[in-house]
Amino acid sequence: MIKKDASSQTGQCRPLSLYDFLDLGEVEENVRRAQACKKNRYFIVDPELAKLVTEHLGPDLQDAKTVIFDCNPGPGVLTRTLLNAGAQRVVALEGDRSFVHELQELEGRLDGQLEVVHCDYFKLDPIGHGNLKPPVMFTDKLFTDLGISEANWTDDVPVKVVGILPQRNERSILLKMVYALFERLSVYRYGRIELNFFMSEKEYLKLVSRPGEMMQYRAFGVLWQMACDIELLHKEPWESFVTSSRRSSPPAKGMLPNDHLCLVRLRPRADLFSAGLTPSNASTLLMMVKQCLAKRKVKLIDRLNLWSPDSGSKLLAEMDMSEDTLTGHVYPEEYLRLFQLMDKSQEFTQSWLYEEILENTQREGWS
Repeated sequence: MIKKDASSQTGQCRPLSLYDFLDLGEVEENVRRAQACKKNRYFIVDPELAKLVTEHLGPDLQDAKTVIFDCNPGPGVLTRTLLNAGAQRVVALEGDRSFVHELQELEGRLDGQLEVVHCDYFKLDPIGHGNLKPPVMFTDKLFTDLGISEANWTDDVPVKVVGILPQRNERSILLKMVYALFERLSVYRYGRIELNFFMSEKEYLKLVSRPGEMMQYRAFGVLWQMACDIELLHKEPWESFVTSSRRSSPPAKGMLPNDHLCLVRLRPRADLFSAGLTPSNASTLLMMVKQCLAKRKVKLIDRLNLWSPDSGSKLLAEMDMSEDTLTGHVYPEEYLRLFQLMDKSQEFTQSWLYEEILENTQREGWS
């Protein structure tokens, strides 16, 4: 038997029941609306998948201090599931105006648990200045409008973000975010924002690649591993997601497995800035890692001596590392320790920061 929405009968505000949106007709309507989206997107429409994602967001959903950013929810299946689980504050950030109205109607039927903003989380803080029009927005305006204040880095996670990374520019989005994390810009001005994103399986495998995996071990993965506890929460076949009509088939396979979207938690480490690393000197670390991993089969000592002649041997001795160590064999935590030693050393200057030593660094090092 299908339960009806009691709020429509009594006028009372309450979270919708899990069973309110499980009837086949509504699922079909959600699929239709998702497929009609003019943008190239993936959607969570399956109630069981939405329930699984909700469970992975943790038992503290009912805590009034827990804020959930639901990114591009579309028809709002995950949004409703979060509310059904007792979430006290869900912020639906929807970039497509065609979905905003229905989400706002749902917001009006509740008692403050849901806030809807016409905003695309993945387009926050564009380069440049001036007046922006939704769904593009600056983080400061979004957080100010929501009444979310800046927090200390070592405080509890203030916001959990959940969504599906846009497939056409996964890597560039992850790069922009990890840059912002180290320099405590954008959302990271407000504390240790936790990301819970579905990303392609191949991108996840690159993100967590280890030293020695020369084809996949890249700067962006090293930086994320350095900054965050990374946890694979779930792998779901592409076919479980509804796609807009512009794209109806999974991406083509490459060298890495890519049969799933992976739900990955990226939780910033509370102690990241406790041993000499600061938002002001983080750009040095970013450039150091970028240039070291532009080519992963060169000796680390040669790279160090390029920045400060004849200093490589001393640094490697302090690190208890062989002079034959290749840049692609250095662990993320070793790069951080190396930076800390360099930052304290009088022999190193930062002039090399402003010179692109390799013309193809952008292509080889980051991508």
